Amino acid sequence: MLLLFVASGASALIYEVVWFQLLQLVIGSSAVSLGVLLGTFMGGMCAGSLLLPRAVSPRHHPLRVYALIELAIGSIGVLVLFVMPLVGRVYIAWGGEGLTGLLLRGVVAAICLLPPTLLMGATLPAIARWIETTPAGVSWLGYFYAGNIAGGVCGCLLAGFYLLRVFDTATATYVAAALNLAVGVIALALAAFTPPASRTLASVGADANVPDRRVYVVIALSGLCALAAEVIWTRQLGLLFGGSVYTFSIILAVFLLGLGAGSTAASFLCRFVVTDAAAALGVCQFLLAGAIAWTAYLVSAALPYWPIAPSISGIWFNVQLDLTRAFLALFPAAVLWGASFPFALAAAAAGRGARQDGAKLAGGVYAANTVGAIAGALGASLLLVGWIGSMHAQQLLMVISAIAGLLLLIPPAASDAGRGRFRSVVLLLAASAAVIALTLTAPPVSPWLVAFGRFAPGWVGVTDIIYVGEGVHSSVAVSRDSTGALKYHASGKVQASSEPQDMGLQRMLGHLTTLVPANPRSVLVIGYGAGVTAGAVSVDPRVEHITIAEIEPLVPQVASRYFGDFNQRVADSPKVQVRIDDGRHFIQTTDQKFDAVTTDLVDPWVKGTAALFTREFFEAARDHLNPGGIVTMFVQLYETSPEAVKSQVATFFDVFPNSVIFGNTREGRGYDMVVVGQAGPLRIDLDEIEDRLSSPGYAPVARSLREVGFQSAVQLFATYAGRPADLAEWLQGAVINRDRDLRLQYLAGLGMNLFQNDKIYADMLTNRRFPENLFVGSDKRMQALFEAGGGSRNAGP
Repeated sequence: MLLLFVASGASALIYEVVWFQLLQLVIGSSAVSLGVLLGTFMGGMCAGSLLLPRAVSPRHHPLRVYALIELAIGSIGVLVLFVMPLVGRVYIAWGGEGLTGLLLRGVVAAICLLPPTLLMGATLPAIARWIETTPAGVSWLGYFYAGNIAGGVCGCLLAGFYLLRVFDTATATYVAAALNLAVGVIALALAAFTPPASRTLASVGADANVPDRRVYVVIALSGLCALAAEVIWTRQLGLLFGGSVYTFSIILAVFLLGLGAGSTAASFLCRFVVTDAAAALGVCQFLLAGAIAWTAYLVSAALPYWPIAPSISGIWFNVQLDLTRAFLALFPAAVLWGASFPFALAAAAAGRGARQDGAKLAGGVYAANTVGAIAGALGASLLLVGWIGSMHAQQLLMVISAIAGLLLLIPPAASDAGRGRFRSVVLLLAASAAVIALTLTAPPVSPWLVAFGRFAPGWVGVTDIIYVGEGVHSSVAVSRDSTGALKYHASGKVQASSEPQDMGLQRMLGHLTTLVPANPRSVLVIGYGAGVTAGAVSVDPRVEHITIAEIEPLVPQVASRYFGDFNQRVADSPKVQVRIDDGRHFIQTTDQKFDAVTTDLVDPWVKGTAALFTREFFEAARDHLNPGGIVTMFVQLYETSPEAVKSQVATFFDVFPNSVIFGNTREGRGYDMVVVGQAGPLRIDLDEIEDRLSSPGYAPVARSLREVGFQSAVQLFATYAGRPADLAEWLQGAVINRDRDLRLQYLAGLGMNLFQNDKIYADMLTNRRFPENLFVGSDKRMQALFEAGGGSRNAGP
């Protein structure tokens, strides 16, 4: 049975990874959407643990009930894979903003997640009826819980490092369903020759004693602190390790491993050592105040300053290093939270006899813990971090943990007399002093961590951090170096700057978006960044309306405050409307049509951003274009691999076969690129664009281009680097990034510490030929274009 629970836990985590990935593509990846998903997933498990004892008679064989639940989970898991696209299409047709949009997101999550999660939550209560609620039996329940978590570790690593990297979501789902099938069949076989626990199947009488309700309150507070801390620490360690899919798999696996180890140890102690489980549960909560302080110190004040240079070693060495740092930071607290559940089971069962319904016991404790976990996860992600910051949020968790411990360590007032009252007062004073001391040790979030992430040690003292802010979705920083150049940081890396290579790319991206289409009246910019791309779009006199979709509310404020001199004061432009939403969700649910769509700088290795590079996303962007409209996309060449670059380009070409690439170089070497696509044949009239740039109305555009080194349209378009006909051989074997096969985030994650931009660009240029039917203009300008680009004339397609 222990092995079956391991397999069951593995399948559950595979499902969780797959379902969250697929549902985020439908309802968005904003903090609100993630809150809806997490609340629905955990809420379903909570409800399942409470409903099973009431819906299923204890006279049924527990093993047979457990087997049928596992078979049903596997069947529904496969069904969700096919139902989700249908539900997604309905949501996209009806979804939107405001309360209606939020309710629809909840409906979608409920339809897809509640049926299987209700069953997942029922597995532990179901098998609890097979076990007597004696100390030995409760200890076995703890072992089963630990085995389930151990399986979760395996499922998390299997999905994050293999199944979704090598295969796709369908294959991962089938593997999870196969595990459910195997567990169900084996459990049915065991039920055939294993008698049910006689006392359990006998008529269950009234409980001997009323349960101590303090136990349920404490385990709920324990769950609250555990999930709130996990949210905060995952966010901070994501900055430190680099926010790739591998990072999140490592963090989750280590946290789950700690929970499993703690649960195993506590289950053993409950059976052979501990006589007062309630007191042990209280001690765990009190110790957790110190464990939270330990992790807070390490994550903010110690680990970011270790002298480590990630880029000098391979990705797998960095995985080992990140595992070590994650263990050091997360394991102590996770062990104590894991130990809390078996202690709570034993404390709830104490004095109630072996004839009570084990399903009600396990279901009640599990539900209380899960309710607290839901409150902690949602509270931390949606409120605490953005409202009071990570440091104060962790201090609050220390206080809550200490209070939870004291609830069980200090006797109730009715029984507190004489010497006991004196002991309680002393304990309370000592606890208060300890908690105050611990909270004072919590350091503020490291500004270098927010700004430079995994490269923080190399930047301490080199540049000044002039702003740090923690938003709902991400943390943001602004730095200034000794030359006066400003850098905008998000997710632990430089996303934009006033340095020439970055300004060149951002201005090129914005101006190509408006210069190429015939009539760019309405433009969608996905991602605000430093506002430079949107600013370049805004100064084009033909542009009448700009919509900027930005997921983090903090970003527009920071960009307008620090980068106004570089982004044309875009925040003050009457043309601009900012929509707080992730770009994919906005473009899928809006009824607007645009003359141009552009994606500002996003890194495909950051978890979740690969959804902006899928064939389905590009198709949605194409479908929201007016006739003659274009889509432009930034392609990163640094901190990535050749395979990841090829995947981005090949996927874009797959949707826009009439595409062209322009390169942004740094000291003559490849740095990054802009891809321009149009549904129909693409033609660039050099004479017409040059005439526009020479007109008085286009003076701001011409000045903006000159500031980044482009003196004319010829120089801008001489950065031509290829199109599908040129690059067919170079792209051979490239992976097409799809919604159900987000291979790009795994390819990019493997290359996040590589700096092969020059080689990637040089290899691509070996196939470049200047096509005469792409550019049109006078012979003089055409000749100048070919000479400036260093290419040869080619009349081919």
